[in-house]
Order: sequence, then structure tokens, then C-alpha cells
Amino acid sequence: MSKGIISKDEDYSQWFNDLVIKADLAEHSAVRGCMVIKPYGYSIWEKMQAALDQMFKDTGHSNAYFPLFIPKSFFSKEASHVDGFAKECAVVTHYRLKNDGNGNIIVDEDAKLEEELIVRPTSETIIWNTYRGWIQSYRDLPLLINQWANVVRWEMRTRLFLRTTEFLWQEGHTAHATAEEAIAETEQMLNVYADFAENWLALPVIKGRKTANERFAGALDTYCIEALMQDGKALQAGTSHFLGQNFAKAFDVKFANKEGKLDFVWATSWGVSTRLMGALVMAHSDDAGLVLPPKLAPTQVVIVPIFRSDEELAQISEYVTALTKELKAKNIRVKYDNRDTQRPGFKFAEYELKGIPLRVAIGGRDLANGTVELARRDTKTKETVQQAGLADVIDNLLVEIQANIYQKALNFRNENTREANSYEEFKKMLDDTPGFISAHWDGTPETEERIKQETKATIRCIPLDNKLEAGTCILSGKPSIQRVLFARAY
Repeated sequence: MSKGIISKDEDYSQWFNDLVIKADLAEHSAVRGCMVIKPYGYSIWEKMQAALDQMFKDTGHSNAYFPLFIPKSFFSKEASHVDGFAKECAVVTHYRLKNDGNGNIIVDEDAKLEEELIVRPTSETIIWNTYRGWIQSYRDLPLLINQWANVVRWEMRTRLFLRTTEFLWQEGHTAHATAEEAIAETEQMLNVYADFAENWLALPVIKGRKTANERFAGALDTYCIEALMQDGKALQAGTSHFLGQNFAKAFDVKFANKEGKLDFVWATSWGVSTRLMGALVMAHSDDAGLVLPPKLAPTQVVIVPIFRSDEELAQISEYVTALTKELKAKNIRVKYDNRDTQRPGFKFAEYELKGIPLRVAIGGRDLANGTVELARRDTKTKETVQQAGLADVIDNLLVEIQANIYQKALNFRNENTREANSYEEFKKMLDDTPGFISAHWDGTPETEERIKQETKATIRCIPLDNKLEAGTCILSGKPSIQRVLFARAY
């Protein structure tokens, strides 16, 4: 236990909340259900943004920005879309306040909007209304646009990063000449998300399709990446949707094909959010604090001097200046903490809490011996190494730490993915050893809903690499052609 953080084995939910706050990632705001992302947390999000943004641009996408407010009438144009978001919408009805004469600020009843505005829960409607003016011909396609934005979905029960009323995200919205091109885009972006999750977040994910019950509102098909957290619950880490022609028809977005005939375009949308910050914390961290993959750590290496005099500090600092220059030349993010207001032990605990991947400690004796002490956050191991070639050693260690954090999470997922062949076995696994459960399902929404109501477990996905195998549904006993992945989830 560290700095008032409860053990995750004692109360995982409280552990997560304590850690997010104590590690200076975020805090609750004065607005119910909303959070303040603090500088340390936001710097991690910026690293995520930068990596994803480059991936989007490498796959041909451009960034744009669309309004925060959406006319209410837009939502009524796509029936399943409005049904999916109606209960979560924040609605703007007036545009002015006034003083009531008694020193109170009230809404000016004379400033009612002719049409209410919805604070965007997602941007399909406003974007497709805009695309109608951008697309006339096959020469305008494909249209590959991404937006970095905030969205609002009115939540009753909120948790920092995992589920907040307002959150940050990116949303891609693309238009294509054929269904095949749109489906290829949907699959491509799912692979981009999986690549990012595994190679940056060090988070192993399962790529799959959602069932009809779990699809995005207005989509014909939803693809997802699912990850397993350390408490055995699943977390949906990203989604990519094939929207067919639903939104093009709702907003009359047509194009002239090569034969000059008019047709509706085919659409996709895809997104990830600050929920990934929650995934980062829950997948890797421990009772001592954060464990950050080096690729996303704002500081990858911290150097702490241990000194008895100003003269000794000056000698250490001279060496550290040269080392820092070498590390920065390798694009390693390094911090030298030479504060004399805090003891080394305090600094060690602080950087352990903040998840700094590698700590370098150097004192007067180390200077004389030509050594330093290296401490890894992922394994909590320490070793004394030579100063000669240290920059290369550190560079290689960061790569090793990134790989080890991923491997540890992968091992955990593998150890907590099981097969259930009966409903009793399924329910026992959920209660005794939470994790992913692979089980047969008869393919009906009724069975899916009943399992959800009775166990709180949902079908997380139908894995893309699923092997077909004959079996019987764990609940109904009806024939099944494949297993699907169940879990309780965030």
C-alpha cells in the first residue's frame, strides 16, 4: 500500500480511484459527473493523441472540426441512432441569462431557442449533413476525415476516465463509393486501434465483431477491440463501425458514379476515448502506483542524485549533464531531480507512484566507482551497472520494459480466459474466477439478453479469428456453430 492507496486485492474500484487521484492523473470537478484531467494525466493523453494522429495520417486521413451543437431535428432523421442516444442527450433550450432583480441569475424565458440544440454525444448527424455539400462525384471519394473533440453523454453513475458525462475522444467519419471499400476501411481502422493498444499501451486485445444487440446505434456492423483488466472485467478499448448507407440516405448524400448514375455513399465511423487512460491504469498498475509503458510515459527516465554536500552535488551534476545529453540524443525523455528540499527516499516513492519506467540513482561512491544504480518500475528490481555505455543500456532497457509489461498483461489474459460448456459452469466461473469465458451461444438476441439479465455478463465480441465448431448453447441447448466471448465489463 502506498500514499493512502488501498490494495487492489482489497477493493479494486477504490484502488483505481485512489491511484488516479494520488498519481495526479485527474480529479472530480465541481460539475457532477465531469473530471479535471491534470497536467500529468493530460501529458499521457497527449502522447496517445500524437501516436494515433500519426497513424490516422499514415492511413490517408485528415483532421477537421465540427460544431459542438447539433439541431435536435437532425437526430430524428436516423431512427435507430436517436433511439440509441436519446436518454443520454444534454439539451440546450435557451441562449441568455438575466438578473431577477434580487441578485439572482436566472434563465431569460424570452430567450428560448426556436429549435433546441443537442450537445454532441457523437457527430454522425452534423457531419453527414455537412458531407452533403462536400460530395457530388466519385472524384470526391473516398472522404477520410477525423475529428479530435469532446462529447457529452449524460451518465447517472460515473467513474474517472471510465465513464464520465463529458470525455475527450477522436471520431473518424469516412465516405466511400462502394460497400467493399467502406468495410475495408472499418477493418483497417480496427487494426490501427489494435496496433496502438498492443504496441503503445502494451495492452493485448481481442479483435471481434459485436452482436446485433451490442452494435453502435445506426450501424450495420460494429467491430471492436476488447481487453481484460486485472480484476477480470473486460473493457471495450475501441470500436469501428460499418454504417452502410443509413446516414447517407438520412441526409441525402449522393454521388455521381463513373457511369454518371446517382447513388448513396457508403459510410464508416470509428473512435477511441480517454477511456484508454483507464485501461492503462487498470491493466498494468499495482499497489505502489502506476506502471507506465515507456512509449507513453511523460518521463521515461528519472535521475536522482544522492549527495552530502553542495560540492558532491556539483560533481554528480556535471556527470548527469553529459548523460542527459546522450539520452536526449536518443529521444529518451529524461528528468534530473536535484531538488534539495526532498530526501531521495521521498523522490523514489514519488516516481514509483507516478510509474516512471526507469530510475537512475547516483551518489558520491558511484561517481568514484564509475557506476550507477538502475531501478525498474515494472519488475521492482535494482542493479548496479557501469557508467560506460549507460545510454545504450538505458535505451535497450526501455524496449525490454515495454515488451515485459505487454507480456505480463498477455499472460494474465491467457490465464484468465476459459471455456464453459454448461450454464452452471459458466455462472460459477463468473463468480469464482472472473475473466473472459468462451462459450457457445445460439445466436438469438433473446438468449443473449437473458444471460445478461441473469449474470450481468455480456457478449464482448465474436472474435475475428474464431474457429467454427459445432456445439450447443449454454443456456438454451440449441445448436451453435461457434463459441463467443463473454465477460462482465466496464
